[in-house]
Amino acid sequence: MSERYQIVSTDANLESKDLAAFLAREGQLLLPMLDLVEQAQCAIDELVDVMGRATIEAILQMSAEQLAGPKQQGKQTDRDVAYHGTQKGRVALKERQLRVDKPRLRRKKPQQGETGEVAIPAYTAMQKDARLADRMLEIMMAGVSTRRYAQVLPEMAEQVGTSKSQVSREFIESGERLLKQLAERDFSETDILIVYIDGVQFGPYHVICAVGVDENGHKHVLGFREGATENADVATALLEELTTRGLSPFRKRLFVIDGSKALRKAIDQVFGEGNFVQRCRNHKIRNVTGHLPKDQHDQARSTLKAAWKLEADEGIQKIEQYASWLERDWPSAAASLREGLAEMFTINRLGLPSSLRRCLGSTNLIDNSHSCVRERTHRVKHWQNGSMALRWSAAAFIAAEKNFRRIMGHRHLWMLKAALDESQRDQQLSFPDRNDPLGAR
Repeated sequence: MSERYQIVSTDANLESKDLAAFLAREGQLLLPMLDLVEQAQCAIDELVDVMGRATIEAILQMSAEQLAGPKQQGKQTDRDVAYHGTQKGRVALKERQLRVDKPRLRRKKPQQGETGEVAIPAYTAMQKDARLADRMLEIMMAGVSTRRYAQVLPEMAEQVGTSKSQVSREFIESGERLLKQLAERDFSETDILIVYIDGVQFGPYHVICAVGVDENGHKHVLGFREGATENADVATALLEELTTRGLSPFRKRLFVIDGSKALRKAIDQVFGEGNFVQRCRNHKIRNVTGHLPKDQHDQARSTLKAAWKLEADEGIQKIEQYASWLERDWPSAAASLREGLAEMFTINRLGLPSSLRRCLGSTNLIDNSHSCVRERTHRVKHWQNGSMALRWSAAAFIAAEKNFRRIMGHRHLWMLKAALDESQRDQQLSFPDRNDPLGAR
């Protein structure tokens, strides 16, 4: 991390307390500063640069005295607000938190329903910092867990006024904002030609992720939904949400999926049966080799990769021959090989060049984003719920999105667009009464 953070030493605690007591007694020189701070007209950082922690604590003491009067020996029966010792607090600076000791005030006779605690006006003004949550999110997305935040936040653990629980609360708020921003993205003016859909797992929780590619090859994070790709209701809900945000069901697209039957069914239900679906070839290799002994893995990979370079009909024929050979000793591998076989060659039937087929033949595009997610979340050991998984997905994908490049073979995307447009025109001619607006995205 290129930024340098100030580390505030704690060796001068005793001296700062003595100085704070002196400044509070001789507080006339600080009264103008007190007024400015309580009215949020003074930068706290400038105060700290001049007088340090002692000044802050002195101002807090003076602010408390305006409510409870000066501290005196013995019981004070004529005051409604009384001192109740001191407590630790924190003051927000530009890029750090400073731990301070502040007076604690309580009402002697609180009204029903009140806690009795009395806020110190200067402290309330000092501790506000709207930028803190976003800063913490940036640090955590750089790969720092809440258990290591003290190493990169501007102060060491003794000085930083933010606990691990506070870091978590700030991150939750930022994650919720990111989810809201993603849910409000509109794609009605973007011609999304390709939709990649795959799932990622966080502990016991699953999240379905969708990434789109426009006609110029630029990638777009489309949306998330908690649940597995094998759950038809979850998959359908995600796709229906995308249609409300501008992905018209009348536009023909290429869907690249992991092979889930539920997801395949959801595509037909939401976008119609005329869309093109390409099963992920890497998932197919993993599924098939999972049913084979290790000494057969290399042959299975070589056979499948060679077949995928052929024309669709010839490639299917070669794989059928290989499946027949496997069926004698490993029938489950043969069955896995034949499942969804036709959709393993969708991009071959579209007549696309090899440079583009390499990118469209698998969900690697979204799997690479998942790798960024795992890199940023591998320190998280306890996933509390699905909402937590969604927040991490959103934050990690947004971080990965900043480094998105155009897909491999993007110069040939015009060929895919031509094939999709031709299919759409053919369907319009077959169903002339269908309500299909021109220029639908």
